Amino acid sequence: MSLLVTTPVEPGADYGRRWGALAVLCLSVLIGVMTNTSLIVAAPDMTIDLGLSSQDLQWIIDAYTIPYAALMLLMGAIGDKYSRRGMLLAGLAVFAGGAVLGSIVDSAGWVIAARAIMGTAAAMIMPATLSLLVATFPKRERAVAITIWTATTGLAIAVGPLVAGWLLQSNGWASTFLINVPIAVVSFVAALVLVPPSKAQTTQRLDLMGGALSVVAVAALVYMIIEGPRNGWHTSAVVAGVVAALATAAFVAGELRHPNPMLDIRKFGDRAFAGANLAVLLFFLAAFGAIYYVTQHLQFVLGYGPLETGVRLLPLAGAVFVGSAITGVLTPRLGLRTMVVSGMLLGILALASLTQVDAESGYAAFAVPLVLMGLAIGLSVSPATDTIMDAFPERLLGVGGAVNDTSVELGGTLGIAILGSLLASAYSDEVGPVVEGRLPAEAAGAAQDSIGGALVVAERMGEAGMPEQAAQLVSAADAAFAHAVAHTSLIAAIVLAIGTVTVGALLPARRKTTPDPVVGNVKEVVTVG
Repeated sequence: MSLLVTTPVEPGADYGRRWGALAVLCLSVLIGVMTNTSLIVAAPDMTIDLGLSSQDLQWIIDAYTIPYAALMLLMGAIGDKYSRRGMLLAGLAVFAGGAVLGSIVDSAGWVIAARAIMGTAAAMIMPATLSLLVATFPKRERAVAITIWTATTGLAIAVGPLVAGWLLQSNGWASTFLINVPIAVVSFVAALVLVPPSKAQTTQRLDLMGGALSVVAVAALVYMIIEGPRNGWHTSAVVAGVVAALATAAFVAGELRHPNPMLDIRKFGDRAFAGANLAVLLFFLAAFGAIYYVTQHLQFVLGYGPLETGVRLLPLAGAVFVGSAITGVLTPRLGLRTMVVSGMLLGILALASLTQVDAESGYAAFAVPLVLMGLAIGLSVSPATDTIMDAFPERLLGVGGAVNDTSVELGGTLGIAILGSLLASAYSDEVGPVVEGRLPAEAAGAAQDSIGGALVVAERMGEAGMPEQAAQLVSAADAAFAHAVAHTSLIAAIVLAIGTVTVGALLPARRKTTPDPVVGNVKEVVTVG
């Protein structure tokens, strides 16, 4: 067998290097997700070193998210048309370049540019990994492969803060960019050796207008989701919402008329497909939102350092793997709806547990919810992803991967934006009466804006010879933030509960298997019940 793989794999055929290929695809997924979650613990060092304003830091986060979400559908379609492996390789190369840039710059503008480049690269990588997985594995093994792929996504959520915390012990924030370079290089070389080339067997032209409209619609929607809850529904957020609505309407109308649409909108009329996408979106809304504020509580209230915080998120990752193993065994027996709804119920329980958090709560109050959330993701997301990918023919696997990943990214964006906004509002309302009139206006505003601001004000008060007042402010901020965590978790649990009822109504009860006469493998057929 030659060192480099140059021959495509026939649909349904056994490919000897497929498990090695899966490892490469999972490693590629790891850096795409890890880069975003690692910023949670790297942000404080970056803020101090570069003198970032809150607006600068917001744009550093958003510069990755917006192109990542907006470009996935278009990149998935281009990969289907020309080369899925080529898209993966190009994405890894661009990602490494963006990481190098991010590690050497010394201004907010250049960090934002580097993050935008990496977000664009992630949009190239993520749909390619899922489409290559489906193209490489025969149907009988595909659910297991998707389960491992999903578990890697859950692992990356916890590994990002862990790796960043370890690096920040003896290195600057730039190291959290640079660590991606060797991983991207290894993935690039290993992909040439282990991942077979793949593209759609079609001569149909790309739906470029649909692709362009999808980019505008998703970019405007994500911007609105980020900007509105966080900074208020001012002109920019409203304009983004109008643009998103108009572009979406034009996209839907165009796709319904197009002879070869980039995305067949009619698929959302299928209960299994619509329910699976909604389940994925809701799960990552809950997971990313909860991790966003749990991480802050561990650092600001309980006083853990970056590495200590990363270690304490590991139960989430471990539970994802356990849940994934369980769903691989039980989904064929119990059916899609049972497993997805069971996972969502566990997610509700995890969020409900966080409503008991108060100023006296230690790490134990967070360990159990993290485990429950990890089990929920493991149980539900992989069967939902398998259902989404099953809805697309071989020539549109990249588009299928993009649809799944867009649901993931929109869910995460909604979780951080909406739950983060609710958290900030609840904290401000709780701590406001304590600081107003008792501190200078500027100090009171900083303490009311965020718990991080309150700790900075308290530190300055201590340095000014007011240790007792500083201790009182820290105590008030801790209590206010704990209240905000409990309040936000309650609302998140209610949202997920409503979503669970909707998903349960949409998903079919069971799926039966029949031989596929085209490829000679097992083909799943939805049975409505």
